[in-house]
Amino acid sequence: MSNPPPRTASQATDPLTDHEYDGIREFDNPTPGWWYWMFGTSVVFSALYLVFFHFSVAGWTVEDSWSNDQRAEFVRVFGSVGQLKADDQSILQQIDNPQFMTIAKAAFIGNCSACHGKDGGGLVGVNLCDESFKNIKHVSDIFKVITDGANAGAMPAWKRTFSDNERVILAAYVASLRGTTPAVAKAAEGEPIPAWPKPAAK
Repeated sequence: MSNPPPRTASQATDPLTDHEYDGIREFDNPTPGWWYWMFGTSVVFSALYLVFFHFSVAGWTVEDSWSNDQRAEFVRVFGSVGQLKADDQSILQQIDNPQFMTIAKAAFIGNCSACHGKDGGGLVGVNLCDESFKNIKHVSDIFKVITDGANAGAMPAWKRTFSDNERVILAAYVASLRGTTPAVAKAAEGEPIPAWPKPAAK
């Protein structure tokens, strides 16, 4: 195919291009600057959105919001339960209560995931899914650590944040994480301890 002839002076100002398809010629209009700005802004926003809503540990996802709303609803259930005991058997029995575990999971994600990960695999804090524990020998020790903290404040005390019942079910939720498989598991810390005892029938 031969090259088109050189454009004359009058053609140099012609807004139409030399491209012609089926008798239709294209306007030689550049893409406006605002389009590039919108495109670039959309790319940056999508990247921030992806990181914030899919990888944030602050509890901002739709699922976390739903869990928090459920937690507020289920907290009313405590009024008819009375005071939960903080011994091994009482804590283990709460693992089979789906309402309480929903409350505890929301509390864990909102308050504990920054150190322990959303699935308990450990970040700054220890991995709660393996068989090794620090400051824990019995299930009731989980309640004590949540209540009073540990490691010179590295693990904060939550007794002023959560009620006694909330700390009991939070201890049960942490106990339930043992033996699960997190997305990313931190290396084991502390010493292996015996398996949790079987909960007594209610």
